[in-house]
Amino acid sequence: MTMNILITGGAQGIGKGLTDYFLRQKHNVVIVDIDEEALAACREEYAQFTSQLLVRRCDTSSEAEVRDAVLAMDDRFGQIDAVVNNAAIADPETGPIEELDLAQWERRLQVNLTGYFLVAKHTIPALRKTRGSLVNIASTRALQSEPHTEAYAASKGGVVAFTHALAVSLGPAIRVNCISPGWIATDDWQAPSRRKAPELSERDHHQHPAGRVGRPADIAGMVDYLISEAAGFVSGQNFVIDGGMTRKMIYEE
Repeated sequence: MTMNILITGGAQGIGKGLTDYFLRQKHNVVIVDIDEEALAACREEYAQFTSQLLVRRCDTSSEAEVRDAVLAMDDRFGQIDAVVNNAAIADPETGPIEELDLAQWERRLQVNLTGYFLVAKHTIPALRKTRGSLVNIASTRALQSEPHTEAYAASKGGVVAFTHALAVSLGPAIRVNCISPGWIATDDWQAPSRRKAPELSERDHHQHPAGRVGRPADIAGMVDYLISEAAGFVSGQNFVIDGGMTRKMIYEE
């Protein structure tokens, strides 16, 4: 069955991997992203999927822009079956907290958490009609940290909590789940000016119990399951997709 799927941050990184996966699965995809270069590249690279694809610039921290994007999706495809909240400021390090500028802290929360709230708020009426599904992309940094990543960790921890709160509020009409990716190599899924082949060492791969660094397709496979009827008894959960890294004890030598 063809589904209509909204993917925020869908023009680059993990989001672009999701876009690619679902277009090739013959679904209709609406990409919203703030990066004009990445959006233009998607229009060109996925020209063969024109009938399945709507590409739109949107800052997900702006309620007006989110509302307009949702209306545009409804005009184009008539309904929304699934939403993937993925748009985020990906750089986790912001320096020592005593030197962290309030504007930097607030911007990460606005995009990484408030943006998820706004997208949920404006898609929920449509998802109720289709008994659809919402998937939030968090991070393993919601569960573990490196130094000087407080703003990013707080935003992603908020996404995990936001997920189970939404699932309880919206069930049974809408299922809501979360994915926390670990190290996913996305260097070759960026806008053209930033695109490059991933530079990964054997050590990078071998520190993962699964034997390799992750790929966007690893996340896409879980999203595909979570929005399908096969996951009809799954809601309010956070799925860690990290090759086993958060289960591995590491001691500095």
